[in-house]
Amino acid sequence: MAYKIVFFDIDGTLVDEEKRIPPDAIEAIRRLKETGVEPVIATGRAPYFFKKLAEEAGIESWVSLNGGYVVYKGKELHQRTIPLADLEKLVELSSRQGHALVFEGKSSYFANQEGHPSVFEAVESLKVEHPGFQADFWKTEGIYQVFLHCESHEEHEYPSELPGLRFVRWHAKAMDVLPSTGSKAEGIQALLDALGLKPEEAVAFGDGLNDKEMLELVGLGIAMGNSHPELLPYADYVTTRVEEGGVRNGLVYAGLL
Repeated sequence: MAYKIVFFDIDGTLVDEEKRIPPDAIEAIRRLKETGVEPVIATGRAPYFFKKLAEEAGIESWVSLNGGYVVYKGKELHQRTIPLADLEKLVELSSRQGHALVFEGKSSYFANQEGHPSVFEAVESLKVEHPGFQADFWKTEGIYQVFLHCESHEEHEYPSELPGLRFVRWHAKAMDVLPSTGSKAEGIQALLDALGLKPEEAVAFGDGLNDKEMLELVGLGIAMGNSHPELLPYADYVTTRVEEGGVRNGLVYAGLL
């Protein structure tokens, strides 16, 4: 199969723990583009978290917010927000539990508690600007994803009480919240359909729990050497760690470099 498009997760895939893109990954993507193969970001992050990273990597298109917001070379192709009824239930339950929420729109994001330590710790790990405070932001803007700030032993009530939502942990004190059918694979499929491509013509790189569906969908799913152990069964190949040439080595394995 001749691969025509490659999807890259960001954290732990394109960037290391310091949120820096290794020079060899930038060079590999430059060479990939020279062959006519399209590089696309596929991330749980919102666009305002990665615009500079995308520019540095030379990538113009993305599947963001875990499949909720897809842009191809400046054109919006797919948008999926969380229904207001589900957001209302989430706000009510999290309030009872004392857990903070951060609501992500496509151009800005806000917390519903001011100065919450778990929000600070989780967002600080992303090395991005911290959210503002606007408790009712979810009532006035389309919300594509929510950060739920709780620890693993506190999360068990959410899936059972909120079946319309999906919860994916990305930090010891934070989970992504999205519609139950939402995933990066949803957004990738929308982009492939728009481009007239088949999943078999795509490659995807990832390292986290929110990459499972993406690696299953594409023709070649590549897990980074630093991946979460639970992701590995979903991968067709395991490359080296991000700081050990993982992107370059994976593209070589795929026959793209």
